[in-house]
Amino acid sequence: MARAAAFVLRIAAAVLLGLAGVAALAQSNSGAPVPSTGSAPGQSTPAGPAPVPLGRPVIEKPMQPMVGAAAPSGAGGSSQGQGVEDYRIGAGDVLRISVFNQPDLLTEVEVSEAGTVAMPLVGEVAVGGKTRVEAAKELGESLKRGGFLKEADVVIRVLEYRSQQVSVLGEVAKPGRYAISRPSTVAEVIALAGGITPKGGIVVTVVQAGESGQMRSQEVNVNDQINAGATGKALLLRAGDTVTVPAAPVFYIYGEVRLPGAYPLAAGMTVVQAISVGGGLTTRGTERGIRIERRAADGTVKTYSAKGLEHLQPNDVLRVQEGWF
Repeated sequence: MARAAAFVLRIAAAVLLGLAGVAALAQSNSGAPVPSTGSAPGQSTPAGPAPVPLGRPVIEKPMQPMVGAAAPSGAGGSSQGQGVEDYRIGAGDVLRISVFNQPDLLTEVEVSEAGTVAMPLVGEVAVGGKTRVEAAKELGESLKRGGFLKEADVVIRVLEYRSQQVSVLGEVAKPGRYAISRPSTVAEVIALAGGITPKGGIVVTVVQAGESGQMRSQEVNVNDQINAGATGKALLLRAGDTVTVPAAPVFYIYGEVRLPGAYPLAAGMTVVQAISVGGGLTTRGTERGIRIERRAADGTVKTYSAKGLEHLQPNDVLRVQEGWF
């Protein structure tokens, strides 16, 4: 009998231990605290991050908006010179102005010629020539000075950049004036105009205002500017600058080629390359006896015997002869 009673007690103890383990696991999965048995009474537990309950997502506290800062629309920063955060607001720019926790004050407004915007409650506020952060601070101070709000966290977003424009003229797909949000490279503003047409050249004329206010003109190679952009040494354009893309110089090729006519003259183009541009020789054409007609500085036209690797000049006329054998 004693042995049987002892066996029954051992079975009951095992069952109770199993039930306790199941309860502890259920508490940990439900997020309830589980008593620690790994430290002695009075011993402090090392500080550390609280364990994440099983089966529950981690929800972080949302970030509070920054005063006067907002991501611009359709424009990025630049590692060269002025970035979007440094953009100076000007007449014609369209702004979206919001005040944190004040939806009734949400405003979309165009900056006037005087450089002001009409803000609810406070009226006209000067923002011209200020950055977005500076203008947001000025609007917030106006709301506080008027006694309308104790604290005013204002956010300004530029919806449309209109005040800072450059002109792109000549052989581009869409000549005109284009707004820029930051100093931009020659290649970037040409891209805004749809790129250079097939008739355009890659050496363009850039007109800028110098430090003394006088306009200065210089010629730049677009391809060189693209390469310089990778090193941060490209010419930067600002509001008021003008880029003119001239028609590319041409050469003419006639005679025994498949596609005679006028073609753009690429830099360093040779006679052999020109023949290739003209579709190649006909079945009767020959590379022997090719002539170049070139106009001299005095206006007279001289004829030269052309070699295959000779470089062409603008307005050269290339004549390919017929072979007899």
